[in-house]
Amino acid sequence: MMGTKERNFRSLPEDISLEDLVPEDNFYRRLQERFDLSFVREMVEDLYAYSGRPSVDPEVFFRLQLVMFCEGIRSERELMRIVSDRLSLRWYVGYDLFEALPHHSSLTRIRGRFGLSVFREYFERIVELCVGAGLVWGEELYFDATKVDANASLDSIEPRFFVEEHLEGLFTEEDPLGARYEESVTVADGRGESLVAEFYESPSANDEALIERNASKDDWISRNGRQRREVKGVWYKRKADFLASKTDPDSSPMKRRESKGSHLGYYTHYVVDGGKARIILNALVTPFEVSENQPMLDLLWRSRFRWKLNPKRVTGDTAYDTAENIAAVERAGIRAYVPLTGVGKARP
Repeated sequence: MMGTKERNFRSLPEDISLEDLVPEDNFYRRLQERFDLSFVREMVEDLYAYSGRPSVDPEVFFRLQLVMFCEGIRSERELMRIVSDRLSLRWYVGYDLFEALPHHSSLTRIRGRFGLSVFREYFERIVELCVGAGLVWGEELYFDATKVDANASLDSIEPRFFVEEHLEGLFTEEDPLGARYEESVTVADGRGESLVAEFYESPSANDEALIERNASKDDWISRNGRQRREVKGVWYKRKADFLASKTDPDSSPMKRRESKGSHLGYYTHYVVDGGKARIILNALVTPFEVSENQPMLDLLWRSRFRWKLNPKRVTGDTAYDTAENIAAVERAGIRAYVPLTGVGKARP
């Protein structure tokens, strides 16, 4: 006899909870056991007012960011759609079956409020935990970069001066968020110093000249991957110096081998430890026009001194075979395993 399944849904019995429905060997149970995210509340405490309506828990927000990474999701709208019907994901972020999840637009606003500095600190805290757990070898570092498509159309490209004027009109405020943030931290700390000064000042270094020199440094990391927009000479012109997208001005045109024509995108530059765990020690996002070899040395020195590493070897593909990169690495006592495009013909 052929059976017929009737769709008859009832509420769960009182003795069954979401805790019972997630298997003991689930990946997110293991992640919960091994990775304590409670430090993020202290990390972003100064960005919240002392009164008002309670926000989304910062720990929940960063749990959702981990879910995006682990599940390969690029859209926060898609993220919340998947979390809403996955028992293990609901359990991991701490929302019961009948609790309303945060709206995807709230995640977008929180991400904009935190800014790049908070995410960089969050990333480095995770790497610090990996170093403490012995997962970082430090003897060899790998360099590579990945193309990332921008969520913008080539039709949005306009002259750069027009785009910059357009954006200034959109985001100019009497009291911008950055100023409010700096003021709140200054008041909370009871000092008249800015966050930038605190970042560059070392507690053990009282040399004013050294502090001033470090604060004036201009490298790819301090610029957060932004390109220098000055024109180098009469005959040297980059299209991105004169053209920009109104919807994503930080991106630049790029080409992929598997697709025809150009579209907008970025380069994501990585420094990966050569140990078995392959921990990513540093990451930097730049416009696509920034070639892979340009931020290499800044990423190398930052990774080396930030994590107190003494690498013996540095490995990269032919994109890194410039004379400047190879010479600087070798002068530091590190062997550069970078293939040249010709015998002794590294690019200048």
